[in-house]
Amino acid sequence: MFKYLKKYYIFCILAPLLMFGEVYMDLLQPKLMKIIVDEGVLGLSDGGGGNLGIVFSVGLKMVLFVCIGGFCGILSGVFANLCSQNFGNDIRKDCFRKTLGFSFEQTDKFSTGSIITRITNDITQLQNLVTQCIRGFVRTGLIIIGGIICLLTLDLSFGIVIICALPVILGCVIFFIAKSAPIFGTLQKKLDGLNGVMQENISGARVVKAYVKEKHELGRFSEANKDLVDTQLRVLTLFAYMSPIMNIFLNSAVVAVIYLGGISVRGGGITPGAVMAAVTYITQILNAVMRMNMIFQTVSRGMASAERINEILDTEPSIADGDFDGATDIKGTVEFRNVSFGYGSSTILKNINLTINKGETVAVLGATGSGKTSLASLIPRFYDADSGQIFVDGVDVKAYKLSALRSKISVVLQKSELFNTTIEENILLGKSGASHGEVEAAAETAQAKEFIERRAGGYKSLAAEKGMSLSGGQRQRIAISRGIIKNAEILILDDSTSALDLCTEAAFYKSLNAKYPDTTKIIIAQRIASVKNADRIVILDEGRIDACGTHAELLETNEIYQDIYNSQLKGNIGEAV
Repeated sequence: MFKYLKKYYIFCILAPLLMFGEVYMDLLQPKLMKIIVDEGVLGLSDGGGGNLGIVFSVGLKMVLFVCIGGFCGILSGVFANLCSQNFGNDIRKDCFRKTLGFSFEQTDKFSTGSIITRITNDITQLQNLVTQCIRGFVRTGLIIIGGIICLLTLDLSFGIVIICALPVILGCVIFFIAKSAPIFGTLQKKLDGLNGVMQENISGARVVKAYVKEKHELGRFSEANKDLVDTQLRVLTLFAYMSPIMNIFLNSAVVAVIYLGGISVRGGGITPGAVMAAVTYITQILNAVMRMNMIFQTVSRGMASAERINEILDTEPSIADGDFDGATDIKGTVEFRNVSFGYGSSTILKNINLTINKGETVAVLGATGSGKTSLASLIPRFYDADSGQIFVDGVDVKAYKLSALRSKISVVLQKSELFNTTIEENILLGKSGASHGEVEAAAETAQAKEFIERRAGGYKSLAAEKGMSLSGGQRQRIAISRGIIKNAEILILDDSTSALDLCTEAAFYKSLNAKYPDTTKIIIAQRIASVKNADRIVILDEGRIDACGTHAELLETNEIYQDIYNSQLKGNIGEAV
Protein backbone atom coordinates (compact mmCIF):
# COMPACT_ATOMS: atom_id res chain seq x y z
CA MET A 1 0.00 0.00 0.00
CA PHE A 2 2.87 2.40 0.74
CA LYS A 3 3.83 2.57 -2.93
CA TYR A 4 0.55 4.38 -3.57
CA LEU A 5 1.53 7.07 -1.05
CA LYS A 6 4.94 7.76 -2.60
CA LYS A 7 3.43 9.92 -5.33
CA TYR A 8 1.88 12.16 -2.68
CA TYR A 9 4.76 12.33 -0.21
CA ILE A 10 4.65 16.16 -0.27
CA PHE A 11 1.09 16.06 1.08
CA CYS A 12 2.15 13.38 3.59
CA ILE A 13 4.83 15.74 4.91
CA LEU A 14 2.90 19.01 4.79
CA ALA A 15 -0.22 17.69 6.56
CA PRO A 16 1.57 16.66 9.82
CA LEU A 17 3.83 19.73 9.74
CA LEU A 18 0.81 22.02 9.60
CA MET A 19 -0.89 19.93 12.26
CA PHE A 20 2.14 20.60 14.46
CA GLY A 21 1.43 24.32 14.04
CA GLU A 22 -2.24 23.86 14.99
CA VAL A 23 -1.40 21.80 18.09
CA TYR A 24 1.28 24.28 19.17
CA MET A 25 -1.26 27.09 19.04
CA ASP A 26 -3.69 24.99 21.10
CA LEU A 27 -1.05 24.29 23.74
CA LEU A 28 -0.29 28.01 24.07
CA GLN A 29 -3.88 28.86 24.98
CA PRO A 30 -3.88 27.59 28.62
CA LYS A 31 -0.67 29.47 29.39
CA LEU A 32 -2.13 32.67 27.97
CA MET A 33 -5.28 32.07 30.00
CA LYS A 34 -3.06 31.70 33.09
CA ILE A 35 -1.66 35.18 32.45
CA ILE A 36 -5.16 36.64 32.05
CA VAL A 37 -6.36 35.08 35.32
CA ASP A 38 -3.26 35.75 37.42
CA GLU A 39 -2.33 39.17 36.10
CA GLY A 40 -5.33 40.57 34.25
CA VAL A 41 -8.03 39.50 36.73
CA LEU A 42 -6.34 38.79 40.08
CA GLY A 43 -3.34 41.12 39.60
CA LEU A 44 -1.09 38.89 41.69
CA SER A 45 2.07 40.81 40.75
CA ASP A 46 0.39 44.19 41.24
CA GLY A 47 -0.96 44.00 44.78
CA GLY A 48 -4.25 42.33 43.83
CA GLY A 49 -5.43 44.93 41.33
CA GLY A 50 -6.70 43.70 38.00
CA ASN A 51 -5.40 45.02 34.69
CA LEU A 52 -7.86 45.17 31.80
CA GLY A 53 -5.04 46.10 29.43
CA ILE A 54 -3.45 42.70 30.06
CA VAL A 55 -6.82 41.00 29.57
CA PHE A 56 -7.29 42.84 26.27
CA SER A 57 -3.75 42.39 24.88
CA VAL A 58 -3.39 38.76 25.91
CA GLY A 59 -6.96 38.07 24.70
CA LEU A 60 -6.02 39.46 21.28
CA LYS A 61 -3.00 37.15 21.24
CA MET A 62 -5.26 34.21 22.02
CA VAL A 63 -7.59 35.15 19.16
CA LEU A 64 -4.62 35.60 16.81
CA PHE A 65 -3.14 32.23 17.81
CA VAL A 66 -6.55 30.57 17.36
CA CYS A 67 -6.73 32.02 13.84
CA ILE A 68 -3.19 30.85 13.05
CA GLY A 69 -3.97 27.41 14.46
CA GLY A 70 -7.23 27.26 12.53
CA PHE A 71 -5.44 28.22 9.31
CA CYS A 72 -2.83 25.51 9.89
CA GLY A 73 -5.61 23.02 10.69
CA ILE A 74 -7.50 23.85 7.50
CA LEU A 75 -4.41 23.43 5.33
CA SER A 76 -3.51 20.24 7.18
CA GLY A 77 -6.99 18.88 6.47
CA VAL A 78 -6.76 19.92 2.82
CA PHE A 79 -3.39 18.22 2.30
CA ALA A 80 -4.45 15.12 4.26
CA ASN A 81 -7.56 14.77 2.11
CA LEU A 82 -5.64 15.42 -1.11
CA CYS A 83 -3.33 12.60 -0.11
CA SER A 84 -6.03 10.15 1.01
CA GLN A 85 -8.43 10.84 -1.86
CA ASN A 86 -5.74 10.51 -4.54
CA PHE A 87 -4.38 7.43 -2.76
CA GLY A 88 -7.88 5.90 -2.79
CA ASN A 89 -8.42 6.91 -6.41
CA ASP A 90 -5.23 5.15 -7.51
CA ILE A 91 -6.00 1.96 -5.56
CA ARG A 92 -9.60 1.93 -6.77
CA LYS A 93 -8.46 2.17 -10.41
CA ASP A 94 -5.84 -0.54 -9.90
CA CYS A 95 -8.36 -2.84 -8.20
CA PHE A 96 -10.86 -2.29 -11.01
CA ARG A 97 -8.15 -2.85 -13.61
CA LYS A 98 -7.14 -6.04 -11.80
CA THR A 99 -10.71 -7.35 -11.70
CA LEU A 100 -11.07 -6.71 -15.43
CA GLY A 101 -8.12 -9.07 -15.92
CA PHE A 102 -9.63 -11.83 -13.78
CA SER A 103 -10.92 -14.94 -15.43
CA PHE A 104 -14.62 -15.73 -15.03
CA GLU A 105 -13.61 -18.37 -12.49
CA GLN A 106 -11.75 -15.81 -10.35
CA THR A 107 -14.63 -13.33 -10.53
CA ASP A 108 -17.01 -16.05 -9.37
CA LYS A 109 -14.65 -16.92 -6.52
CA PHE A 110 -14.73 -13.38 -5.10
CA SER A 111 -18.43 -12.85 -6.01
CA THR A 112 -19.82 -9.69 -7.57
CA GLY A 113 -21.15 -8.32 -4.27
CA SER A 114 -17.78 -8.75 -2.56
CA ILE A 115 -15.86 -7.08 -5.39
CA ILE A 116 -18.24 -4.10 -5.31
CA THR A 117 -17.86 -3.80 -1.52
CA ARG A 118 -14.07 -3.99 -1.73
CA ILE A 119 -13.72 -1.39 -4.47
CA THR A 120 -16.16 1.01 -2.79
CA ASN A 121 -16.53 0.63 0.99
CA ASP A 122 -13.20 -1.04 1.75
CA ILE A 123 -11.22 1.57 -0.16
CA THR A 124 -13.17 4.31 1.65
CA GLN A 125 -12.05 2.72 4.93
CA LEU A 126 -8.46 2.77 3.64
CA GLN A 127 -8.80 6.47 2.80
CA ASN A 128 -9.99 7.14 6.34
CA LEU A 129 -7.02 5.16 7.63
CA VAL A 130 -4.56 7.30 5.66
CA THR A 131 -6.21 10.51 6.88
CA GLN A 132 -6.00 9.37 10.49
CA CYS A 133 -2.40 8.25 10.15
CA ILE A 134 -1.09 11.54 8.75
CA ARG A 135 -3.43 13.81 10.72
CA GLY A 136 -5.29 12.15 13.60
CA PHE A 137 -2.32 10.27 15.05
CA VAL A 138 -0.11 13.32 14.74
CA ARG A 139 -2.61 15.57 16.50
CA THR A 140 -3.36 13.22 19.39
CA GLY A 141 0.30 12.25 19.82
CA LEU A 142 1.48 15.86 19.90
CA ILE A 143 -1.28 16.90 22.30
CA ILE A 144 -0.52 14.02 24.67
CA ILE A 145 3.25 14.57 24.66
CA GLY A 146 3.10 18.38 24.51
CA GLY A 147 0.32 18.54 27.11
CA ILE A 148 2.27 16.39 29.57
CA ILE A 149 5.37 18.58 29.15
CA CYS A 150 3.36 21.79 29.63
CA LEU A 151 1.53 20.30 32.63
CA LEU A 152 4.77 19.34 34.34
CA THR A 153 6.21 22.82 33.79
CA LEU A 154 3.33 24.19 35.87
CA ASP A 155 3.89 21.84 38.82
CA LEU A 156 5.63 18.48 39.02
CA SER A 157 2.98 17.21 41.42
CA PHE A 158 0.55 17.08 38.51
CA GLY A 159 2.70 14.29 37.16
CA ILE A 160 1.15 12.03 39.80
CA VAL A 161 -2.23 12.45 38.11
CA ILE A 162 -0.75 11.60 34.71
CA ILE A 163 1.12 8.59 36.09
CA CYS A 164 -2.08 7.25 37.66
CA ALA A 165 -4.66 8.14 34.99
CA LEU A 166 -2.83 7.67 31.70
CA PRO A 167 -1.95 3.95 32.00
CA VAL A 168 -5.51 3.11 33.11
CA ILE A 169 -7.08 4.99 30.19
CA LEU A 170 -4.58 3.54 27.72
CA GLY A 171 -5.34 0.09 29.11
CA CYS A 172 -9.06 0.66 28.51
CA VAL A 173 -8.39 1.76 24.93
CA ILE A 174 -6.18 -1.26 24.22
CA PHE A 175 -8.70 -3.65 25.79
CA PHE A 176 -11.66 -2.39 23.78
CA ILE A 177 -9.67 -2.18 20.54
CA ALA A 178 -8.39 -5.75 21.00
CA LYS A 179 -11.97 -6.92 21.50
CA SER A 180 -13.38 -5.03 18.53
CA ALA A 181 -10.61 -5.40 15.91
CA PRO A 182 -11.52 -8.99 14.81
CA ILE A 183 -15.14 -7.97 14.36
CA PHE A 184 -14.34 -5.44 11.63
CA GLY A 185 -13.27 -8.14 9.16
CA THR A 186 -16.53 -9.96 9.85
CA LEU A 187 -18.41 -6.68 9.40
CA GLN A 188 -17.04 -6.22 5.88
CA LYS A 189 -17.99 -9.80 4.97
CA LYS A 190 -21.54 -9.17 6.19
CA LEU A 191 -21.59 -6.08 3.97
CA ASP A 192 -20.49 -8.33 1.08
CA GLY A 193 -23.51 -10.53 1.72
CA LEU A 194 -25.91 -7.59 1.85
CA ASN A 195 -24.54 -6.12 -1.39
CA GLY A 196 -24.76 -9.54 -3.02
CA VAL A 197 -28.47 -9.85 -2.20
CA MET A 198 -29.12 -6.30 -3.44
CA GLN A 199 -27.21 -6.89 -6.67
CA GLU A 200 -29.09 -10.12 -7.39
CA ASN A 201 -32.48 -8.55 -6.74
CA ILE A 202 -31.85 -5.42 -8.79
CA SER A 203 -30.53 -7.38 -11.79
CA GLY A 204 -33.19 -10.08 -11.39
CA ALA A 205 -36.11 -7.78 -10.58
CA ARG A 206 -38.27 -9.16 -13.40
CA VAL A 207 -37.88 -12.73 -12.19
CA VAL A 208 -38.75 -11.72 -8.63
CA LYS A 209 -41.90 -9.96 -9.79
CA ALA A 210 -42.88 -12.68 -12.25
CA TYR A 211 -42.79 -15.35 -9.54
CA VAL A 212 -44.25 -13.06 -6.86
CA LYS A 213 -41.20 -13.57 -4.66
CA GLU A 214 -41.01 -10.06 -3.22
CA LYS A 215 -41.77 -11.35 0.29
CA HIS A 216 -39.18 -14.12 -0.02
CA GLU A 217 -36.49 -11.73 -1.26
CA LEU A 218 -37.40 -9.22 1.43
CA GLY A 219 -36.80 -12.01 3.92
CA ARG A 220 -33.37 -12.72 2.41
CA PHE A 221 -32.49 -9.03 2.50
CA SER A 222 -33.77 -8.69 6.07
CA GLU A 223 -31.68 -11.66 7.17
CA ALA A 224 -28.52 -10.27 5.53
CA ASN A 225 -29.27 -6.83 6.91
CA LYS A 226 -29.85 -8.26 10.41
CA ASP A 227 -26.49 -10.04 10.25
CA LEU A 228 -24.85 -6.73 9.36
CA VAL A 229 -26.71 -4.78 12.05
CA ASP A 230 -25.99 -7.41 14.72
CA THR A 231 -22.28 -7.29 13.89
CA GLN A 232 -22.25 -3.49 13.98
CA LEU A 233 -24.10 -3.54 17.30
CA ARG A 234 -21.44 -5.81 18.79
CA VAL A 235 -18.83 -3.16 18.02
CA LEU A 236 -21.00 -0.24 19.08
CA THR A 237 -21.95 -1.98 22.34
CA LEU A 238 -18.29 -2.40 23.20
CA PHE A 239 -17.61 1.27 22.65
CA ALA A 240 -20.82 2.24 24.44
CA TYR A 241 -19.28 0.74 27.59
CA MET A 242 -16.00 2.44 26.87
CA SER A 243 -17.26 6.03 26.69
CA PRO A 244 -18.70 6.34 30.25
CA ILE A 245 -15.76 4.44 31.73
CA MET A 246 -13.32 6.82 30.06
CA ASN A 247 -15.36 9.82 31.21
CA ILE A 248 -15.20 8.59 34.81
CA PHE A 249 -11.40 8.47 34.65
CA LEU A 250 -11.26 11.80 32.85
CA ASN A 251 -13.41 13.59 35.44
CA SER A 252 -11.55 11.88 38.25
CA ALA A 253 -8.28 13.19 36.84
CA VAL A 254 -9.70 16.72 36.62
CA VAL A 255 -10.86 16.52 40.24
CA ALA A 256 -7.41 15.30 41.26
CA VAL A 257 -5.73 18.22 39.50
CA ILE A 258 -8.08 20.70 41.15
CA TYR A 259 -7.47 19.06 44.53
CA LEU A 260 -3.69 19.05 44.20
CA GLY A 261 -3.79 22.54 42.69
CA GLY A 262 -5.86 23.82 45.63
CA ILE A 263 -3.33 22.46 48.08
CA SER A 264 -0.50 24.09 46.14
CA VAL A 265 -2.36 27.42 45.89
CA ARG A 266 -2.90 27.47 49.65
CA GLY A 267 0.75 26.72 50.18
CA GLY A 268 1.77 29.44 47.71
CA GLY A 269 3.40 26.98 45.34
CA ILE A 270 1.32 27.87 42.26
CA THR A 271 -1.27 30.42 41.24
CA PRO A 272 -5.00 29.95 40.55
CA GLY A 273 -4.31 30.63 36.86
CA ALA A 274 -1.84 27.75 36.84
CA VAL A 275 -4.51 25.45 38.28
CA MET A 276 -6.90 26.51 35.50
CA ALA A 277 -4.18 25.92 32.93
CA ALA A 278 -3.45 22.50 34.47
CA VAL A 279 -7.14 21.53 34.29
CA THR A 280 -7.19 22.55 30.62
CA TYR A 281 -4.02 20.57 29.88
CA ILE A 282 -5.21 17.44 31.66
CA THR A 283 -8.52 17.71 29.78
CA GLN A 284 -6.68 18.09 26.46
CA ILE A 285 -4.43 15.14 27.24
CA LEU A 286 -7.16 12.76 28.31
CA ASN A 287 -9.52 13.86 25.53
CA ALA A 288 -6.71 13.12 23.09
CA VAL A 289 -6.37 9.65 24.60
CA MET A 290 -10.12 9.17 24.23
CA ARG A 291 -9.91 10.31 20.62
CA MET A 292 -7.36 7.57 20.18
CA ASN A 293 -10.33 5.27 20.69
CA MET A 294 -12.00 6.56 17.51
CA ILE A 295 -8.71 6.61 15.65
CA PHE A 296 -7.98 2.99 16.56
CA GLN A 297 -11.48 2.04 15.42
CA THR A 298 -10.68 3.59 12.05
CA VAL A 299 -7.28 1.91 12.00
CA SER A 300 -8.70 -1.51 12.92
CA ARG A 301 -11.38 -1.25 10.26
CA GLY A 302 -8.87 0.12 7.76
CA MET A 303 -6.46 -2.76 8.39
CA ALA A 304 -9.25 -5.29 7.89
CA SER A 305 -10.16 -3.55 4.64
CA ALA A 306 -6.48 -3.41 3.59
CA GLU A 307 -6.28 -7.21 3.84
CA ARG A 308 -9.35 -7.54 1.62
CA ILE A 309 -7.98 -5.07 -0.93
CA ASN A 310 -4.62 -6.85 -0.96
CA GLU A 311 -6.43 -10.08 -1.79
CA ILE A 312 -7.51 -8.44 -5.05
CA LEU A 313 -4.20 -6.68 -5.76
CA ASP A 314 -2.14 -9.81 -4.97
CA THR A 315 -4.29 -12.14 -7.06
CA GLU A 316 -2.60 -12.78 -10.37
CA PRO A 317 -4.97 -13.35 -13.30
CA SER A 318 -5.13 -17.07 -14.00
CA ILE A 319 -5.22 -16.26 -17.73
CA ALA A 320 -1.66 -15.04 -18.29
CA ASP A 321 -0.67 -12.80 -21.19
CA GLY A 322 1.62 -14.23 -23.86
CA ASP A 323 4.20 -12.35 -25.93
CA PHE A 324 2.88 -12.86 -29.45
CA ASP A 325 1.36 -9.70 -30.99
CA GLY A 326 -0.97 -11.58 -33.36
CA ALA A 327 0.55 -10.86 -36.79
CA THR A 328 0.13 -14.03 -38.88
CA ASP A 329 -0.03 -14.98 -42.53
CA ILE A 330 -2.90 -17.38 -41.85
CA LYS A 331 -6.25 -15.73 -41.03
CA GLY A 332 -9.39 -17.08 -39.40
CA THR A 333 -8.43 -20.66 -38.57
CA VAL A 334 -9.13 -22.50 -35.31
CA GLU A 335 -7.80 -25.89 -34.26
CA PHE A 336 -8.45 -28.00 -31.14
CA ARG A 337 -5.89 -30.71 -30.40
CA ASN A 338 -6.76 -33.25 -27.72
CA VAL A 339 -8.47 -30.59 -25.61
CA SER A 340 -10.07 -31.43 -22.28
CA PHE A 341 -11.63 -28.94 -19.87
CA GLY A 342 -13.74 -28.82 -16.75
CA TYR A 343 -14.89 -26.66 -13.87
CA GLY A 344 -13.26 -27.86 -10.66
CA SER A 345 -13.55 -31.63 -10.43
CA SER A 346 -16.22 -31.82 -13.15
CA THR A 347 -14.89 -32.57 -16.65
CA ILE A 348 -16.99 -30.90 -19.36
CA LEU A 349 -14.99 -31.44 -22.57
CA LYS A 350 -13.06 -34.64 -23.26
CA ASN A 351 -10.34 -35.04 -25.88
CA ILE A 352 -11.72 -32.60 -28.44
CA ASN A 353 -10.07 -32.59 -31.87
CA LEU A 354 -11.50 -30.16 -34.40
CA THR A 355 -10.16 -27.96 -37.20
CA ILE A 356 -12.09 -24.96 -38.54
CA ASN A 357 -10.88 -23.32 -41.75
CA LYS A 358 -10.96 -19.69 -42.84
CA GLY A 359 -14.39 -18.52 -43.99
CA GLU A 360 -16.03 -21.76 -42.91
CA THR A 361 -19.30 -21.79 -41.00
CA VAL A 362 -19.20 -24.47 -38.33
CA ALA A 363 -22.15 -25.07 -36.04
CA VAL A 364 -22.01 -26.84 -32.69
CA LEU A 365 -25.16 -28.64 -31.61
CA GLY A 366 -25.89 -30.73 -28.57
CA ALA A 367 -28.01 -31.20 -25.49
CA THR A 368 -27.93 -28.74 -22.62
CA GLY A 369 -24.75 -29.30 -20.62
CA SER A 370 -22.92 -31.03 -23.45
CA GLY A 371 -20.14 -28.37 -23.40
CA LYS A 372 -21.06 -26.15 -26.37
CA THR A 373 -20.49 -22.79 -24.64
CA SER A 374 -17.41 -24.13 -22.85
CA LEU A 375 -15.92 -25.10 -26.22
CA ALA A 376 -16.49 -21.59 -27.61
CA SER A 377 -15.17 -19.94 -24.42
CA LEU A 378 -11.79 -21.61 -24.80
CA ILE A 379 -11.05 -19.87 -28.12
CA PRO A 380 -10.77 -16.27 -26.78
CA ARG A 381 -9.32 -17.68 -23.52
CA PHE A 382 -12.19 -16.85 -21.23
CA TYR A 383 -10.93 -20.10 -19.68
CA ASP A 384 -7.81 -22.16 -20.30
CA ALA A 385 -7.98 -25.80 -21.32
CA ASP A 386 -6.92 -28.31 -18.67
CA SER A 387 -5.02 -30.30 -21.28
CA GLY A 388 -4.36 -30.18 -25.01
CA GLN A 389 -3.83 -27.12 -27.21
CA ILE A 390 -5.98 -24.61 -29.09
CA PHE A 391 -4.55 -22.80 -32.11
CA VAL A 392 -5.82 -19.62 -33.74
CA ASP A 393 -4.21 -18.86 -37.09
CA GLY A 394 -1.68 -21.61 -36.40
CA VAL A 395 -0.47 -20.15 -33.08
CA ASP A 396 -1.23 -21.56 -29.61
CA VAL A 397 -3.72 -19.19 -27.95
CA LYS A 398 -1.56 -19.16 -24.79
CA ALA A 399 1.26 -17.57 -26.79
CA TYR A 400 -0.86 -14.55 -27.77
CA LYS A 401 -1.15 -11.30 -25.92
CA LEU A 402 -4.77 -11.39 -24.78
CA SER A 403 -5.58 -8.12 -26.54
CA ALA A 404 -4.12 -9.45 -29.80
CA LEU A 405 -5.98 -12.74 -29.55
CA ARG A 406 -9.32 -11.18 -28.68
CA SER A 407 -8.98 -8.55 -31.42
CA LYS A 408 -9.16 -11.46 -33.88
CA ILE A 409 -12.37 -12.80 -32.35
CA SER A 410 -15.84 -11.34 -31.96
CA VAL A 411 -18.16 -13.04 -29.46
CA VAL A 412 -21.93 -12.58 -29.27
CA LEU A 413 -23.52 -14.26 -26.25
CA GLN A 414 -27.04 -15.52 -25.69
CA LYS A 415 -27.43 -13.09 -22.77
CA SER A 416 -27.14 -9.73 -24.46
CA GLU A 417 -25.27 -7.34 -22.16
CA LEU A 418 -26.26 -3.81 -23.07
CA PHE A 419 -25.15 -0.68 -21.23
CA ASN A 420 -27.07 2.35 -20.05
CA THR A 421 -26.23 4.51 -23.06
CA THR A 422 -27.48 5.02 -26.60
CA ILE A 423 -28.04 2.18 -29.05
CA GLU A 424 -25.30 3.61 -31.25
CA GLU A 425 -22.80 3.69 -28.36
CA ASN A 426 -23.68 0.09 -27.52
CA ILE A 427 -22.92 -0.96 -31.10
CA LEU A 428 -19.73 1.13 -31.17
CA LEU A 429 -18.34 -0.89 -28.26
CA GLY A 430 -17.43 -3.38 -30.98
CA LYS A 431 -15.36 -0.83 -32.89
CA SER A 432 -14.49 2.54 -31.39
CA GLY A 433 -14.42 5.36 -33.90
CA ALA A 434 -16.54 3.60 -36.51
CA SER A 435 -18.61 5.88 -38.70
CA HIS A 436 -22.38 6.13 -38.46
CA GLY A 437 -22.54 4.43 -41.84
CA GLU A 438 -20.70 1.41 -40.44
CA VAL A 439 -23.10 1.33 -37.52
CA GLU A 440 -26.08 1.32 -39.90
CA ALA A 441 -24.51 -1.38 -42.06
CA ALA A 442 -23.90 -3.64 -39.04
CA ALA A 443 -27.45 -3.05 -37.80
CA GLU A 444 -28.84 -3.83 -41.25
CA THR A 445 -26.97 -7.15 -41.38
CA ALA A 446 -28.23 -8.00 -37.90
CA GLN A 447 -31.82 -7.19 -38.96
CA ALA A 448 -31.87 -4.39 -36.36
CA LYS A 449 -31.94 -1.30 -38.57
CA GLU A 450 -35.68 -1.21 -39.11
CA PHE A 451 -36.76 -1.33 -35.46
CA ILE A 452 -33.98 1.07 -34.40
CA GLU A 453 -35.05 3.72 -36.90
CA ARG A 454 -38.67 3.38 -35.78
CA ARG A 455 -37.71 4.37 -32.24
CA ALA A 456 -37.93 8.00 -31.18
CA GLY A 457 -34.34 9.19 -31.43
CA GLY A 458 -33.28 6.25 -33.59
CA TYR A 459 -29.68 5.29 -32.94
CA LYS A 460 -29.42 8.04 -30.31
CA SER A 461 -32.21 6.56 -28.19
CA LEU A 462 -31.23 5.11 -24.84
CA ALA A 463 -31.05 1.36 -24.41
CA ALA A 464 -31.48 1.78 -20.62
CA GLU A 465 -29.60 -0.36 -18.11
CA LYS A 466 -29.13 -3.92 -19.43
CA GLY A 467 -31.38 -2.97 -22.36
CA MET A 468 -34.56 -3.32 -20.29
CA SER A 469 -36.37 -0.87 -22.57
CA LEU A 470 -36.00 -3.39 -25.45
CA SER A 471 -37.43 -6.81 -26.16
CA GLY A 472 -35.22 -9.90 -25.94
CA GLY A 473 -34.96 -10.17 -29.72
CA GLN A 474 -34.11 -6.48 -30.08
CA ARG A 475 -31.37 -6.76 -27.46
CA GLN A 476 -29.91 -9.76 -29.27
CA ARG A 477 -29.89 -7.96 -32.60
CA ILE A 478 -28.09 -4.94 -31.11
CA ALA A 479 -25.55 -7.31 -29.55
CA ILE A 480 -25.13 -9.04 -32.93
CA SER A 481 -24.60 -5.63 -34.55
CA ARG A 482 -21.86 -4.94 -32.02
CA GLY A 483 -20.22 -8.25 -32.89
CA ILE A 484 -20.46 -7.67 -36.65
CA ILE A 485 -19.08 -4.11 -36.67
CA LYS A 486 -15.85 -5.39 -35.15
CA ASN A 487 -15.22 -7.19 -38.47
CA ALA A 488 -13.07 -9.80 -36.74
CA GLU A 489 -11.52 -12.82 -38.42
CA ILE A 490 -13.60 -15.19 -36.28
CA LEU A 491 -17.22 -14.59 -35.26
CA ILE A 492 -18.63 -16.72 -32.44
CA LEU A 493 -22.42 -16.68 -32.11
CA ASP A 494 -23.19 -18.42 -28.83
CA ASP A 495 -26.92 -19.13 -29.06
CA SER A 496 -27.22 -15.42 -29.85
CA THR A 497 -30.28 -15.79 -32.11
CA SER A 498 -32.39 -17.79 -29.66
CA ALA A 499 -34.84 -14.89 -29.16
CA LEU A 500 -35.32 -14.30 -32.90
CA ASP A 501 -38.16 -15.76 -34.90
CA LEU A 502 -37.10 -18.18 -37.64
CA CYS A 503 -37.74 -15.74 -40.51
CA THR A 504 -35.61 -13.00 -38.92
CA GLU A 505 -32.90 -15.51 -38.04
CA ALA A 506 -32.81 -16.87 -41.60
CA ALA A 507 -32.62 -13.34 -43.03
CA PHE A 508 -29.74 -12.54 -40.67
CA TYR A 509 -27.67 -15.60 -41.64
CA LYS A 510 -28.32 -14.96 -45.34
CA SER A 511 -27.13 -11.37 -45.02
CA LEU A 512 -24.15 -12.37 -42.86
CA ASN A 513 -22.91 -14.99 -45.32
CA ALA A 514 -23.35 -12.64 -48.26
CA LYS A 515 -21.54 -9.67 -46.72
CA TYR A 516 -18.84 -11.51 -44.74
CA PRO A 517 -17.90 -14.57 -46.80
CA ASP A 518 -14.29 -14.63 -45.50
CA THR A 519 -15.23 -14.45 -41.82
CA THR A 520 -14.98 -17.74 -39.97
CA LYS A 521 -18.28 -18.32 -38.20
CA ILE A 522 -18.80 -20.59 -35.20
CA ILE A 523 -22.48 -20.99 -34.32
CA ILE A 524 -23.54 -22.46 -30.99
CA ALA A 525 -27.22 -23.30 -31.14
CA GLN A 526 -30.07 -25.43 -29.86
CA ARG A 527 -32.23 -25.31 -33.01
CA ILE A 528 -31.75 -27.31 -36.18
CA ALA A 529 -33.08 -24.31 -38.14
CA SER A 530 -30.15 -22.22 -36.87
CA VAL A 531 -27.46 -24.64 -38.04
CA LYS A 532 -28.74 -26.69 -40.96
CA ASN A 533 -27.14 -24.42 -43.59
CA ALA A 534 -23.69 -24.50 -41.96
CA ASP A 535 -20.76 -25.97 -43.87
CA ARG A 536 -20.30 -28.48 -41.06
CA ILE A 537 -22.25 -29.33 -37.93
CA VAL A 538 -20.43 -30.70 -34.87
CA ILE A 539 -22.54 -32.88 -32.57
CA LEU A 540 -21.40 -32.77 -28.94
CA ASP A 541 -22.56 -35.50 -26.59
CA GLU A 542 -21.46 -35.53 -22.95
CA GLY A 543 -18.36 -33.48 -23.74
CA ARG A 544 -17.20 -35.55 -26.73
CA ILE A 545 -17.56 -35.02 -30.47
CA ASP A 546 -20.07 -37.64 -31.52
CA ALA A 547 -20.19 -36.68 -35.20
CA CYS A 548 -19.25 -33.96 -37.66
CA GLY A 549 -20.77 -33.38 -41.10
CA THR A 550 -23.30 -31.50 -43.16
CA HIS A 551 -27.00 -31.39 -42.39
CA ALA A 552 -27.73 -34.00 -45.05
CA GLU A 553 -24.93 -36.32 -43.89
CA LEU A 554 -25.91 -36.18 -40.25
CA LEU A 555 -29.56 -36.66 -41.07
CA GLU A 556 -28.56 -39.89 -42.77
CA THR A 557 -25.98 -41.23 -40.30
CA ASN A 558 -26.26 -39.71 -36.81
CA GLU A 559 -28.88 -40.86 -34.36
CA ILE A 560 -28.55 -37.82 -32.03
CA TYR A 561 -29.02 -35.41 -34.92
CA GLN A 562 -31.96 -37.42 -36.21
CA ASP A 563 -33.63 -37.27 -32.79
CA ILE A 564 -33.15 -33.50 -32.57
CA TYR A 565 -34.42 -33.06 -36.13
CA ASN A 566 -37.49 -35.18 -35.55
CA SER A 567 -38.34 -33.37 -32.31
CA GLN A 568 -38.00 -29.93 -33.89
CA LEU A 569 -38.63 -29.93 -37.62
CA LYS A 570 -40.22 -33.11 -38.93
CA GLY A 571 -43.55 -32.09 -40.35
CA ASN A 572 -42.92 -28.53 -39.19
CA ILE A 573 -43.23 -25.57 -41.48
CA GLY A 574 -40.05 -24.21 -39.89
CA GLU A 575 -37.95 -26.60 -42.02
CA ALA A 576 -38.81 -24.60 -45.06
CA VAL A 577 -37.37 -21.42 -43.62
